[in-house]
Amino acid sequence: MDSLSLLLSGFADALTPANLMWCLAGVVLGTAVGVLPGLGSSMAVALLLPLTFLLEPTAAFIMFAGIYYGGQFGGATTSILLNTPGQSSSIVTAFEGHAMARSGRASQALAAAVVGSFVGGIVATTVVAFFAQRMVAFALGFGPAEYFALAMLAFVSTAAVVTASPLRGIVALGIGIAISVVGIDDQSGAVRMTLGVSHLLDGIGIVVVTVGLLAVGEVLYQGFRPDGGAPVQAIATGTPWLSRGDLRRSWLPWMRGTALGLPFGVIPAGGAEIPTFLSYGVEKALARRRGNSEFGRGAIEGVAGPEAANNATTATAMIPLLGLGLPTSATAAVMLAAFQQYGMQPGPLLFENEGDLVWALLASMFLGTVLLLLINLPFAPLWARLLRLPRRHLYAGLLVFATVGVYSTKGSIFDVGLLYAVGALGLFMRRYDVPVAPVLIGVILGPLAEGELRRAMAAGQGDLTVLVDSGIAVGIYAILAVVAAAFAVKRIRERAERSPSRKAEVGSG
Repeated sequence: MDSLSLLLSGFADALTPANLMWCLAGVVLGTAVGVLPGLGSSMAVALLLPLTFLLEPTAAFIMFAGIYYGGQFGGATTSILLNTPGQSSSIVTAFEGHAMARSGRASQALAAAVVGSFVGGIVATTVVAFFAQRMVAFALGFGPAEYFALAMLAFVSTAAVVTASPLRGIVALGIGIAISVVGIDDQSGAVRMTLGVSHLLDGIGIVVVTVGLLAVGEVLYQGFRPDGGAPVQAIATGTPWLSRGDLRRSWLPWMRGTALGLPFGVIPAGGAEIPTFLSYGVEKALARRRGNSEFGRGAIEGVAGPEAANNATTATAMIPLLGLGLPTSATAAVMLAAFQQYGMQPGPLLFENEGDLVWALLASMFLGTVLLLLINLPFAPLWARLLRLPRRHLYAGLLVFATVGVYSTKGSIFDVGLLYAVGALGLFMRRYDVPVAPVLIGVILGPLAEGELRRAMAAGQGDLTVLVDSGIAVGIYAILAVVAAAFAVKRIRERAERSPSRKAEVGSG
């Protein structure tokens, strides 16, 4: 009850006209910046940080919360419409969202994404407000072995479950891990796989890989096809609302995605990428089991689940930031710097020393989620009109958009050239049916898996049993084993079902 009364006092502060205006401004700005490849919510907060010093602390952090939520959803817009994620947490949304857009259901894909963001954000913010202390204790139980186990679970789920061919999935995962180790090793200082090119010493950025594989690769693939690519059907822009069938297919993925995203925001270095990929894998596996899978052709479950997981992770990332002073995302790291600029130190005492600000911030997270829904849901048909542009204009604009987005991150012409090299790789992967998703998960989680494995082995002095020395790690590996076994059983059954039909064909021939 004490938490409820404190939250209500936070709403009293956040609902003042001035603070409500700052929250609205943050949501709008975050959404606008989130659609730009390579920028996202962290860049928006960083750029606006000097300007907010003119505001009093409560107003500044309320605006930051709006930017945080707006940026997370903004990346989904271009993922769905242009197959170009605004940030890495929107990568998975592009897989089914863009397929829905190409089949004339862009409005429904955007609506599923924004409602999923709303559901994940509201549930997760409620958890933050009432269960923050328990989740901080959960986060403290994670060490190097647990992080490595999480990475292995993501690797297996993506390479085996998400893709149709395990062999191609493993090859793609290997490509992603190989890309992730290019540059200087953070722990040993060794130079790896740079081929003597000094520009590669800092590695290949995730923005270059993401935009190159998804956006540039898709444009090149469509351009090299003899028919110039299948025509985009007319976009139904009359209503953003989901039909009863869409709602029936989406509400459980919203719930499952939220449940997957909740713990990952609390885990240091967890990020939104793992739960979004896991949510996609879960929904795809369930659709296969039901026998009515539309994955690969525009399954609304593949948009609803990952977007709910994305925003659930975004909200619970506030728990380690406020309770431990430990940021679990780039945006949270910038917000930590903002706290320090105002002379505050996040940690266990922050709720006591700066209680008014903290509870106003939590209340504004609720308001930001509601504003995100109210602003973006009615505009889904308007966004969908982008796909009515002539194909040559759309693809030319997409290439310009991708090039400017990548160049703006570092101001490097070399990165632009690298972008098109990665795009050529994406072209060949599409040509030979090699999946893109494992490459992306390998690039994102490869450094995490390597670093945590090294730390775990150093702590255990080379003893491999250190990797299974905790209940959390054993539990994660048990889930991994169940997933792998279920997939193996399914493949065996599929082969057994195909064998009689082949024999029948041979006999009739």
